[in-house]
Amino acid sequence: MKKYSYIGITAVILIFGIWAVPNIIDRLSHNDVVKKDRLSTKESASEIGDKGDDKGMITINKIPEFTFVNQDNDTISDDYYDGKVYVVEFFFSTCPSICPVMNTNMLKIQEAYKNEDDFGIASFSIDPAHDTPKVLKEYAESYDANHPHWNFLTGDKKDILKLSNEGFKLYAAESPEAEGGFEHSGMFALVDKNGNIRSRIDENGNPIIYYNGLEKEGIEMLIEDIKKLL
Repeated sequence: MKKYSYIGITAVILIFGIWAVPNIIDRLSHNDVVKKDRLSTKESASEIGDKGDDKGMITINKIPEFTFVNQDNDTISDDYYDGKVYVVEFFFSTCPSICPVMNTNMLKIQEAYKNEDDFGIASFSIDPAHDTPKVLKEYAESYDANHPHWNFLTGDKKDILKLSNEGFKLYAAESPEAEGGFEHSGMFALVDKNGNIRSRIDENGNPIIYYNGLEKEGIEMLIEDIKKLL
């Protein structure tokens, strides 16, 4: 009986090999292993977008509609940014860790495009209970964040967290264990004039999706790609 079992197992392995090897070779020849299996996101390349445009960039997805209030008590919606290239971050004013680094780096982006009317920044507070327009106004002034299209936005916490996690897919959540009571991503999203999240493509043909707001390299890449979209 064991002899027949071994014969059966050998036959299964042989049949699988006949089917699998040509498929693997075909995938390697078309570079599909790099393009799909090594993506750092859950989406496949086909789900994310096309192979890139003449700027070497790719469209990720359309941003959802939003309406919040800024540091001047003005109502700001996604329509405000129509026709503008803009950078998005999620932060909170009392953040003791990464937010000061993020917004110090955001100032470098502001400086690079300080005279560009078709450029903007949207900084969404994930702690709106504390971050009122008055608090955000003082926060903006403390950083000398004075670009006319840099809005520090506040509103309903549930809506902001949904926008972060589902709309932009940038993680943000309340966490009693975290410093300041919140956890959030240190990445920036880049949005084009038509309201699409955009990304550059790396040397392997994979989209980077977001730009590291904590590192010099990420900021330099973002400044370069803003210029492409403008």
